[in-house]
Amino acid sequence: MKKKVLIGCSSFLILVLGILAFAVYYFFYSMDRLPVGEFLTQSSSPNKTYTIDFYLVNGGATTDFSVRGELVINKTKERENIYWEYRTENVKAVWKDEYTVLINGHELDVRKDKYDWRNDKD
Repeated sequence: MKKKVLIGCSSFLILVLGILAFAVYYFFYSMDRLPVGEFLTQSSSPNKTYTIDFYLVNGGATTDFSVRGELVINKTKERENIYWEYRTENVKAVWKDEYTVLINGHELDVRKDKYDWRNDKD
């Protein structure tokens, strides 16, 4: 009987910790919940397969400006946040080829990479 209670308690504890970890990630680190911002500029890949729309985000009186980059796959109109830089108001994007873009010194392969200043180890 004690083993069943112990197993049940540890399973419940693991479930609660998992839900807590997911909530912290979702509300504080997910790029899906970034503020919209005001349209700044856009940059398209050489063959116009991809476009990145950049937005200036004003965090209010207590935080600095940020730039959010939203990748648009032009064929499907699918959108995804791939760039989030804090303490900047400007953006310079230079495409090296159809899939690689250099944004404010950060090189991204738009098929798989994302830049989020909160995860920057530099």
